Amino acid sequence: MLNQYPLWKYILIIVILALGGLYAAPNIYGTDPALQIAARSSKAIDSTTQKKVIDVLDGAKITYHSVVLDDKGLLVRFADVDGQLRAKEKLSELFGEDYTVAQNIAPAAPAWYASFNALPMYLGLDLRGGLHFLMEVDMESAMGRFQEDRVKDIRTLMRKKKFRGVTTVAHGVAGGVALRFSKAEQRDEASSEIRREFTDMQLTDEGDGKAFRLIATLTENALRDIKKQALQQNVTTLRNRVNELGVAEPVIQQQGDSRIVVQLPGIQDSARAKQILSATATLEFRLADPERRGAAADGRIPPGMRLYKERNGRPILLKKNVIITGDRITNANSGFDQDSGSPAVYVNLDGAGAYAMGRATKANLKKPMAVVFIEHKTDIKKVNGKDVVTSRKVEEVINVATIQGVFSKRFQISGLDNPNEAQTLALLLRAGALSAPIRIIEERTIGPSLGQDNIDQGLNSVILGMAIVIAFMVFWYRGFGLVANVALLTNLVLIVAVLSMLQATLTLPGIAGIVLTVGMAVDANVLIFERIREEIRVGNTPQSSINAGYEKALSTIADANITTLIAAVVLYMFGTGPIRGFAITLSIGIVTSMFTAIMGTRSIVNLFVSGRRIKTLSI
Repeated sequence: MLNQYPLWKYILIIVILALGGLYAAPNIYGTDPALQIAARSSKAIDSTTQKKVIDVLDGAKITYHSVVLDDKGLLVRFADVDGQLRAKEKLSELFGEDYTVAQNIAPAAPAWYASFNALPMYLGLDLRGGLHFLMEVDMESAMGRFQEDRVKDIRTLMRKKKFRGVTTVAHGVAGGVALRFSKAEQRDEASSEIRREFTDMQLTDEGDGKAFRLIATLTENALRDIKKQALQQNVTTLRNRVNELGVAEPVIQQQGDSRIVVQLPGIQDSARAKQILSATATLEFRLADPERRGAAADGRIPPGMRLYKERNGRPILLKKNVIITGDRITNANSGFDQDSGSPAVYVNLDGAGAYAMGRATKANLKKPMAVVFIEHKTDIKKVNGKDVVTSRKVEEVINVATIQGVFSKRFQISGLDNPNEAQTLALLLRAGALSAPIRIIEERTIGPSLGQDNIDQGLNSVILGMAIVIAFMVFWYRGFGLVANVALLTNLVLIVAVLSMLQATLTLPGIAGIVLTVGMAVDANVLIFERIREEIRVGNTPQSSINAGYEKALSTIADANITTLIAAVVLYMFGTGPIRGFAITLSIGIVTSMFTAIMGTRSIVNLFVSGRRIKTLSI
């Protein structure tokens, strides 16, 4: 019989619509601004902690919806963002470094939705507000750092292989090393050793009969790999730092071969964010030689020593050999020195760092050890009307203390100016050091009110677009137009449901993709309905016209939608950020519109016409 669906198709459609309604519904309830409080290390969160939070909020007269204790910690819901920000400041003061107080959003839907993992869509930076940074990695500094390490490695190799009288210096800016020999035979032997040890370097011989030089430079592949590693390490470090800041759903991604995009939804403190993200702080632990302070003041530097300055400006000599560097630190927390009461940072080392520190302290009891704070700063100056960026390395001794006993894995650093400096240093050490300095070349701040305006305008555009399409379909196709409108509304619900199931982030371009899909969703129905009209004009019966209209329009619908889907896939593959958001919603909309326009409308039409004698159609 014409125009009759088997039972299983109706069951399939009902199941899909039920799931779509279930996963789209949480978006109706919206979200609440919230704070997620989690414990660090051995600290615990229990009912006592919950009572402390309630007392602080009540004491500060901050309005909140609830304070719930669960497996992840404490979740505090608020009525507005202002209350959330005030509470974060108060609770951060209460808990200090022992707990993480992170800004978050919590679904306002009933709890039973969560048992089905039915959660609302995330909102992007342009809809919720926050900070956007575009950062550029200083690749020259990354290469300079690698070059210093490679010079040290080759010097060590020359000593190990007992090559005498070899001069090793940096050469060029691309990680090159120049070696000078007294004999050609010595140069040839060293060349073989370097080729065997460093496969990423290419060697060139130079000489005038008196001096014999060997120039070692990096291959193109090695240069490319070093820059790629520097960029990836910076992305990882920035992600760790953002986690320390406590930001929900941040975006940290590579852009091109030297830039990084950082988006922090819900964060409005631009100064604090920039300080944490762009800092390149790390530490070095070196043995000091206070007996030669006079020599340091005169500028006379003995062999094996380096001249530094303490925070008060006094010169001090430190040994060139570094005991450990900041990359050996596994954890760091700020606090106060029990003896002096001054701010301090408590440091934990990994296995290799603990072994090196234990060996150094055991061999140098009652001798001073210094902590060197190293930071790369970026300066921008106007030269001939153009911005010229220069990087400088700032090194200062923040602490000199006498080694009173052997310690290895855990110890403290004092000599810091204030508790805020101690907290910042601890955060940077926990998150790791950047492999190369970065500078912020673009910054945008989007307020929560602007984000809400974007949401309102986006919703208005969807509603207006749908209203115009619905009115046109009813006017032009009458009863069949009503069927198409039901499919259109269903399609919108399914798009929202799929985005929620995928926990995708909705942005303004994503809303644009939905608006475009609203217009495209009725294309398939227009093709079908026009086919049905043509069949009626040539004298076919209504039943056969409906059947022929759906069958003959199918290939055209598939062709149009598949080509658009290919374009959306290409946009997603080669696009970034907003372009990808647009491509995702467009792709989902194409798939769901084909389902609703073909199977959905056909099932409704079949329910009305199957097994009946029909003389005319409302089309």
